[in-house]
Amino acid sequence: MLQRRPLFPGVIEMNHQAGWRIGCNVYLVHDERQWLLVDVGYEETVDEIVEMIRQLDFPLSACSGLVATHADVDHIQGFAKARSILKAPVIAHRAAVETLESGDRVRTFAEIAAQNVHLPMPPVKVDTTVDDGDTITLGTRTLEVWHTPGHTDSQLALRLGDLLLSGDNIFRDGSVGAIDAHHGSDIEAFIRSLERIAGSDVAWLLPSHGPIFRKDDRLLAATIARLRGYLRLADFGTCATQWPLLDEWDRELAEWQAP
Repeated sequence: MLQRRPLFPGVIEMNHQAGWRIGCNVYLVHDERQWLLVDVGYEETVDEIVEMIRQLDFPLSACSGLVATHADVDHIQGFAKARSILKAPVIAHRAAVETLESGDRVRTFAEIAAQNVHLPMPPVKVDTTVDDGDTITLGTRTLEVWHTPGHTDSQLALRLGDLLLSGDNIFRDGSVGAIDAHHGSDIEAFIRSLERIAGSDVAWLLPSHGPIFRKDDRLLAATIARLRGYLRLADFGTCATQWPLLDEWDRELAEWQAP
């Protein structure tokens, strides 16, 4: 048996538990012997994660759910395999259902031909959909569902007391989940989601990648300001709402005179 290494009471993160990086952060939230997983990661790591759970003395039959924070391949490629092994329902936002159930390889970033990324994306049935304000009960623990779109339209965060399992909204270095039009990103929605996190009284952010960290209002403010700038930059293509340089160019063209 393995000794449990909880981050907080009732919360174990599988990379932290292993002592090395397996993939995206996979959170095991439990109350006594009932438990669920938030994200699963790649298919190739499912067996390792399941064996760790077994060695941590969590009965596999006591898994009450597999929660997808959003439909990115690095978070959900292993869901079909995990669902088959654990016989547990898949839980996701309704905006992720079509992507998950069709195994959409482009929208999940499993297929990026320009970067020679060609990953399988096994489709998986979504058993339960959740939306903002819903709760997921796990014995005496309750996870409050936040819909925090921006990185994707299906991005969820889950509040547990003063903890926020914050998905790809923000990381400890102030960076955020990828902003990409093919991905369903929305910068204005992203800003609103970050403002919600900033305005909350949560104490700790437990992201989907990298180390956990205390909520830092200055870090969030700087990130929000940076994303506001993205709205006016061509760098972000159709995710930007305007490109002021073109307005300047229009004026210069209209006012141009031969030297």
